[in-house]
Amino acid sequence: MNAPEGVNIAFADAIPLLALLLKLARPLLPPGFHGIGLWYALMTIAQPAAAVWALRGTGERRLLPALGIALAALGTPAWLARYGHAALTGHATILGALGLYLRLVRRQTTLLWAFAAFTMVSTLLVHPYLAAMALAVLGAVPLTLLLRGDRGWVAAGAGVIASGLAVAAAMAVLGYFGAAGDGGYGNYALNLLSPLWPYRSLLLGGSIGREIDATGFGGWEGYAWLGAGLVAGLVLVVLLRPGTARTTLRRHAGLALVLAGLTALAVSHRVGVGERIVLDLGAAPAFLEQFRASGRFFWPVLYALLVGTFALLAGAGRAGPWLALLVGVVQIVDATPIRRDLAAWASARPGWTLDAPALRALMAEAERLTLLPSWPCIPAGSTRNFMQAHEALLLASERGLPVSTMHVARWLTPPVCDDAARAAAPFASGELRLILPEAVPALAQLVPEGETRCRALGEAVACR
Repeated sequence: MNAPEGVNIAFADAIPLLALLLKLARPLLPPGFHGIGLWYALMTIAQPAAAVWALRGTGERRLLPALGIALAALGTPAWLARYGHAALTGHATILGALGLYLRLVRRQTTLLWAFAAFTMVSTLLVHPYLAAMALAVLGAVPLTLLLRGDRGWVAAGAGVIASGLAVAAAMAVLGYFGAAGDGGYGNYALNLLSPLWPYRSLLLGGSIGREIDATGFGGWEGYAWLGAGLVAGLVLVVLLRPGTARTTLRRHAGLALVLAGLTALAVSHRVGVGERIVLDLGAAPAFLEQFRASGRFFWPVLYALLVGTFALLAGAGRAGPWLALLVGVVQIVDATPIRRDLAAWASARPGWTLDAPALRALMAEAERLTLLPSWPCIPAGSTRNFMQAHEALLLASERGLPVSTMHVARWLTPPVCDDAARAAAPFASGELRLILPEAVPALAQLVPEGETRCRALGEAVACR
C-alpha cells in the first residue's frame, strides 16, 4: 500500500495485532484468506466475556448478573454501530481496562501490572484510540488510591508509567510517531443529548430517524445512546440504592474524575446540545487535533456506567440478580433495529462500477498498480471517485498487488497531489496505470504513448 514508500497499516485503520498473528499462520491458511470476518467473530465473543470479567472485578460473581451484563454488552448500541470499522469493534479492550482497574485498586501485584502493560500494548495494536482510552482508565488507579489516602498510589503510579512506557516503546519501534491527520477536532464530538437520544431504539426510538447533531458533521462519531436497558438500570439504582451509589462514587473518585475528563474531551471545545452549539471556546490546542473523532472518548464512561449499574443492581436484595438479568434482556431487545440494519448492510452486495473482470485479468499480469487520482488528489465531496478508488484498492488487494496510493487516516509525510507528473512519467516494468473516469479528461492525454499503451475499460482507462 502507498508503494514504494509504504504505510503503517494502523494508519489505514487496519488491525496490526491480527495482521501479525495471521502472518505467522499464513502457511496454514488458504489462498486469499483475510481476517476481517474472523476478527468480528472474536470480538463478538470477547465483548460479553470482557463485560463479565469486569463485573467480577467488583466482587459480583453470581450467574444471573453475569448473564445480564453479557446480554447488555452485546446490545450496546455504540459497540454495534462500529461494525464497518472493524478495529473499533474492539470495545472489549475498554471493558478489560475497567476490569484491571477494579482489581488493581483492591490489590496490586507485579504479575497483574505486567499483564496490564501487555494489555495496553495489545490494545495499541488494535487501535490507537482504544489504547488512549484504556491507558486513561488505568491511570485512574493511582488517582483513586491517592484520594482514598492509600499509600499504594506510589506503586500504582509506577505501574501506570511502566505501562505507558511500554506503549511508547511499541509506538517507536512500529513507526507510529510523527504521523499527522487532517485535523478537525470538535467536528465529530459528543452531543450532550446523545447518550439519551434513542436513535435506533426499539422501545423508545419512535419517529427518531437520525443521530442528534449540532456540528453539521452528522453526529455519527458521537453516537452514544445508552440503550433502554441501561437507562432503566440506572433509574432502578437511583431508586433502590441511592446511598450505596453515592458511596461507590466516592470510593472510586479517581475513576470518576478520569471519566469526567474523557467526557469533556468527547464533548470538545464546541459544546453541542441538540442541534445548537451552546458554547464555543475558540481554537483548540494543536495536540487535540490528533483526536479528531473525539466523540469516541465517551465509550469508557458508557461501560463504567454499565459495570457499575449491574454491580449495584445485583446487590439490591433477593430481587437484585433477577433485575440485573431483566435489564440485560431489555438492553438486547431494545437494540433490535440496529442489529436488523447491520444485517441488511452486511448482506448487501452492491455491483461493481468498474469493469472488475477486465481489471482482474490485467492485474494478474501486472507487478504494480498506479492508481489515478491518487488519494490526496481526490476532490472533497467526490463520492464517485472515492468509491471507485476503493473498488480499485479492493481488486488490488485480492492479489497483494503493490499500489501507489492508499486511503489512510494519518500520514508520516504529508501527501502532495502530483498526479500530472505520475501520469506523464515513463512506465516502470510491469506497471499497470489505472485512471478513474473523472480524472480521464485531465490525465489520460499525459500518458506516454497513450495511443498504444492505453485502452478504455468502460469509462475508466487502463494503460500498461
